[in-house]
Amino acid sequence: MTHLTRYYMYKRIKNCLVENDYYPMEEKILGISGINNFYPFINMQNVKLLDVDYPEVDMQNLPYENNSFDFVISDQVIEHLEDPKKAIKESFRVLNKGGIAIHTTCFINYIHLFPGDFWRFSPAALRHLCKDFSEILCCESWGNRIAILLCFISDKLRSLRIPEMKWSVRRYLATYNEERYPIVTWVVAKK
Repeated sequence: MTHLTRYYMYKRIKNCLVENDYYPMEEKILGISGINNFYPFINMQNVKLLDVDYPEVDMQNLPYENNSFDFVISDQVIEHLEDPKKAIKESFRVLNKGGIAIHTTCFINYIHLFPGDFWRFSPAALRHLCKDFSEILCCESWGNRIAILLCFISDKLRSLRIPEMKWSVRRYLATYNEERYPIVTWVVAKK
């Protein structure tokens, strides 16, 4: 079960991958900082997965050859980087032609240092950062005023687990989306 602020995001990313015939993800994948929530999207029988952590591996200066990966995933990383534009360019550089970049980040969030907390990104900002990609497959956001209030009341409420039961109040809250109040944003882009 995924928690409140990421439930909808992972569902929408999965739908995007399915709709564009990139599900399940296979071949060579670079995962940056805790991509555990993407593991269900990966065919573990047919993958070479390199799962690294920021800041040990600096996304702004990736130590990999050009055209090395079929997928690059960064999950809640780019808000912590001094130069997110350079990081996105690095993800583009290490992708094979036709490769897919998935970047998730936050918009409305408290300051969370790791090691720094520098940026917030709207979907328009993510589209701008990915302008060199050949195609944006999806670029969206999720949030609502009730969830924002709960998140600011308590971190424990932010971490509410969302059951898959169709008639769950928590599930309704985690899928109700007011585009003007994004908590998380994401982009899936093709090189």
